[in-house]
Amino acid sequence: MADVDSSKSLSGLLNGIAQKVYHNNPEITEELLKNELYPDLSQEEFHALHEKMKGLLKSIASADMDQAQLEAFLTAQTRKQGSGGVSGEQAAALSKFWKSQRARVRESLLGQSRWEPALRGLSWRVDLQTSASRGEPVNTPVAVVELELGRTGEESEFVCMEFDEAKVNQVLKKMAEIQESIDSIVQRS
Repeated sequence: MADVDSSKSLSGLLNGIAQKVYHNNPEITEELLKNELYPDLSQEEFHALHEKMKGLLKSIASADMDQAQLEAFLTAQTRKQGSGGVSGEQAAALSKFWKSQRARVRESLLGQSRWEPALRGLSWRVDLQTSASRGEPVNTPVAVVELELGRTGEESEFVCMEFDEAKVNQVLKKMAEIQESIDSIVQRS
């Protein structure tokens, strides 16, 4: 019976850590988790357990481990000597938790890594500008670019820009420089 209670407490701790770290639930605190799940542990013992489980979850989540990787990782953790390793019970709880929560944690991490506001859409066209603001005839092509920007759950905002040929060439040059930088980083890794 003590093993069942211990397993439930550990499962609750892992779920609490996930709620706090990955789902940004401000109601979940270390103190709440200690009082609800491990009232008999000292503050120092609980803090050490909390930090260990949080660190292991971060390692598992940042690598987005599949089941085989998770098993290898947990086996290595159980073989560690001293307080750095995990018990078989802790490894089983981590495995069970990750199996059920992997998709939700991954989606949360993806959501946290997106820049806001995000580019939702882009449209462009080439128009012929027939006159300048002073009424003089011009007949030069201009690129009209419309960006749709928005934050999650909010309505989009639209930004419209006009480029003459020189500005289009500048934008293309900058994009080529960005691509070269990305290529050089990718080749180094």
